[in-house]
Amino acid sequence: MRNVGFPSPFFVGFDEFERLMDRVTKTSSDGYPPYNVEKLPSGDDGGECLRITLAVAGFSADELEMTLEENELVIAGRQLDDPQREFLHRGIAARQFRRTFVLADGMEVVSASLEDGLLLIDLLRPEPQRVLRRIEITQRSDGR
Repeated sequence: MRNVGFPSPFFVGFDEFERLMDRVTKTSSDGYPPYNVEKLPSGDDGGECLRITLAVAGFSADELEMTLEENELVIAGRQLDDPQREFLHRGIAARQFRRTFVLADGMEVVSASLEDGLLLIDLLRPEPQRVLRRIEITQRSDGR
């Protein structure tokens, strides 16, 4: 049994979370594009508002793609070379990137916009509902 991420026996059923953490760690080794994660003022429903800002100067909206599968938000960018252009000096290369963020359960992507070379992604984490459930304990008659 592998117990690398959660060595305590009190963490039961976190195998999928550990695999997700391994996957994100492998994809986040490149520092491009740089990004910020900030907390914004709370929404009307009391939920927490967050914003991810990626510096994507030189990318148009058509060259960016954002997908959300389960709790994994993936932002990818791909710039293509224009064969019509002839460079005497090229210091700005066409780039590709793929940045992955793992979102907590219940988080929603509210909007995404491109503004002055920054990709702004607004997220909402609704106020968690606390649930208390009483579990009945039965007495076994066979002594086990």
